[in-house]
Amino acid sequence: MHFSSYSMVVWRIMFADLSGQACEPVSSAFGRFHHSEQVALYTSCTEEGASVAIKRYLQSDDPERIIVPLQVNSDRIYDIRKTDFSNSASIVWQDCVERGESAPTWYFSDSARKAGAQGMLYASRSRPDLTHLVLFDVSTGIVKQAGVSKPWYPSLACD
Repeated sequence: MHFSSYSMVVWRIMFADLSGQACEPVSSAFGRFHHSEQVALYTSCTEEGASVAIKRYLQSDDPERIIVPLQVNSDRIYDIRKTDFSNSASIVWQDCVERGESAPTWYFSDSARKAGAQGMLYASRSRPDLTHLVLFDVSTGIVKQAGVSKPWYPSLACD
């Protein structure tokens, strides 16, 4: 497994009342690239990508959301987009979990974590031209808020 260094601004959309937790991992026990309460902070490399990523999770009665820029400085990011696994990582993992199965995507993140990755770049499922970043290490040396948040509205969710 080959790692690359990255210094970049990424974007995270979150509920406005959680604005002080922009660099904190998700609170859910499992997601696309985490399970068993592993650390994961999901971001996108562009504001548009963040809007695309969150679309599946929007509910009509959601509270206000914000979009937050985060500065990531890492020397061990695994880029799954450049592997044979890229397409496999784009499955709808929720369907597997609903059937009581492990999400196949966990195999990729578990392998990256075991090899020492601080995070992993992957292509958007619905827009493969967009890139997302999941961080496994959310220490202050890796991720910091890069500016002020701004309001984000569901109408900004792209197809």
